[in-house]
Amino acid sequence: MDKQTVLVVDDDRDIVSAIARLLNDEGISVLKAYDGLEALDVIATRQVDLLVIDVMMPRLDGLSALMRIRQNNNIPVIVLSAKSEDTDKILGLSMGADDYITKPYNPLELIARVKANLRRYLTLGSAAASSPAKSVITVGGLELDKETKSITADGRKSTLTATEYKILELLMENAGRVFSAEEIYQRVWREDAYAVENTVMVHIRHIREKIEIDPKEPRYLKVVWGVGYKIEKR
Repeated sequence: MDKQTVLVVDDDRDIVSAIARLLNDEGISVLKAYDGLEALDVIATRQVDLLVIDVMMPRLDGLSALMRIRQNNNIPVIVLSAKSEDTDKILGLSMGADDYITKPYNPLELIARVKANLRRYLTLGSAAASSPAKSVITVGGLELDKETKSITADGRKSTLTATEYKILELLMENAGRVFSAEEIYQRVWREDAYAVENTVMVHIRHIREKIEIDPKEPRYLKVVWGVGYKIEKR
């Protein structure tokens, strides 16, 4: 496998250098940027497998940059911020982030989250390559193509982030089965689940906005109150 490349974006150059050293020690290549505009330039011209981006930066902040990136790019994004309130985390996830780490960060946690998100992103569709006959999952008007990692909902193409894709893939492969937020988190993030309801809920809401004609009256992605989520079997 080619060396993986992570773009680290923060206006604090010491933080960028520290994260770069951590990732270099793990055999991961690092590109650097110091505000949102520089990050957009790098992504437009270089191969980037994952983005670690700060929120508060000059010229263009991290969340504004994330919104622009999500217009045509589904690379995993980890938001790095000094703010720890749940509302800030939910805002970052709502704008398309796959993960959120609060400063001051634990270096081992940062490395683990980077590796987990890279693994999900870079191995999507690997199972489909070994069994092409099962590369497309169809549930009613939903069609998920594992080979191209694309989703079509009632004839409309939708672009999902890597995390959203894995959640939807899990639910579609098990249509009719209800998964709790903890089960979804453990299977998709491959980490122990603790107080993960808000994180999963935000991703579910994003998926609904992309696959449902009316997200407020979903036909496919249903919530079973007090239990979890499921794709309605059709």
